[in-house]
Amino acid sequence: MPDDQQLLDQARRVREAAHAPYSKFRVGAAVLDEQGRVHLGCNVENAAYPLGSCAEPNAIAAMVAAGGKRIARIAIVGGAGEPVACLPCGGCRQRISEFADDRTRIIVLDDDGNPVEHTVAAVLPGAFRLDP
Repeated sequence: MPDDQQLLDQARRVREAAHAPYSKFRVGAAVLDEQGRVHLGCNVENAAYPLGSCAEPNAIAAMVAAGGKRIARIAIVGGAGEPVACLPCGGCRQRISEFADDRTRIIVLDDDGNPVEHTVAAVLPGAFRLDP
């Protein structure tokens, strides 16, 4: 199973595939599912804003398409040039919470480029949930 740094490295690599001709802000996400598999996604912008999509839901969609049910960890790397501190946007925080539990960790880089870990509850307190 990949460690945090390996997951960040995969997010960094997929970030290079991002289609970001408008913002120039490329983001890569690597989701580790409950089975230990990694699923990747990058942001894809569209001239007909807001039809683009963020890296995180693209990685989550890849996980779901492969049969994954839960996010164990997600690593996110973004920036216009070199990677910078980049937490998920509000919509992506909600999307992550849909497939997360109390053990799920969000790994990003801090301002110095070091890995930092967050819980879903810390980045999205009071997340909206439908309990069937």
